[in-house]
Amino acid sequence: MRLLQHQRLWQLVLAAMAIPLAFIAFWPSPVDKPVSGQLAAVLTYLHRHGTPRWFNYNSVEASANIVLFMPVGFVAALAFPSKRWWQIGAFGALVSGCIELGQLLFLHDRFASLSDILTNTSGAAIGALLALWGSKKGGPAPFGGGPPTSAKS
Repeated sequence: MRLLQHQRLWQLVLAAMAIPLAFIAFWPSPVDKPVSGQLAAVLTYLHRHGTPRWFNYNSVEASANIVLFMPVGFVAALAFPSKRWWQIGAFGALVSGCIELGQLLFLHDRFASLSDILTNTSGAAIGALLALWGSKKGGPAPFGGGPPTSAKS
């Protein structure tokens, strides 16, 4: 049986992923606070050297949220293969909504936002689509990119 088809394994991986996700989501202060000065310096440098102004802190944060939830969607799609990609996206929205609600109610230094829910949901849906694509492709191609050939001596 292929690794991608081990449903129980992926369910355990998904449960294990909840631990670091919870640490990131419910850390008392924003997780980027320790590097905010360095990030501002890098963005200033990039803007001075031709990077468009729309590539700013907000776009970095949105991209980070998408990337954070892509593995959640990927693993959830493998853990529950009978679910459609949009159902996995809805699962991402539910998880993200709970995170944002928790931040709103319990973490006064954190900022709950609708944009976080949208980007996290997008990440989960993209991850689910990648898992679907990967499982339909049938796995990686053999070394060299083509079908294996037998060598005649």
